[in-house]
Amino acid sequence: MVYSVIDINDYDEIFSLWSDTPGMGMRSLDDSREGIAKFLARNPTTCFAARENGKMAGCILCGHDGRRGYIYHACVRESCRGKGVGTELVRLACDALRNEGINKCALVCFADNRAGNAFWNAAECERRDDLNYYNISLNSNNF
Repeated sequence: MVYSVIDINDYDEIFSLWSDTPGMGMRSLDDSREGIAKFLARNPTTCFAARENGKMAGCILCGHDGRRGYIYHACVRESCRGKGVGTELVRLACDALRNEGINKCALVCFADNRAGNAFWNAAECERRDDLNYYNISLNSNNF
C-alpha cells in the first residue's frame, strides 16, 4: 500500500471511491471538483490517499479551523478493508493535525452507516451522546 497527500489531480479517483461507498454523505457543491480544490488549498497537508497497485484503495479528507480538526470523508474500498488501511489513513491525518498544533479532532458518521460506525468504535474514538448536531444550510443549491 502506498500512501500520499491528496491533491486535486486525485479528484476523479476519490470521487469515484466516495460514490461507490455506501454510507457516504456527499454534497453537490462542497464535494464538487471546485469545492474539494478549495478545501485542499486550505488544508494542503492533512488529506491522504492509499493506493494498492496504483488503484485508489482509500482516502481521508481532513482539515482544521486553527482550533479543532475535522474528518469529513474517510473510506476504504471494500476489497481493501481489514488490512489496516483505514487505521493508517487516520494516523496520517491525526499526525498532520498534531504537526499543525491541533489538539482535538471530531467527525460525524451517519447512524445507519454500519461499516463506518464499526470502524470508529473499533478505533476507540470517544462517542459523544451529550450533544446534538445541527446544520444551517447557507446555499440551497448545495444538496
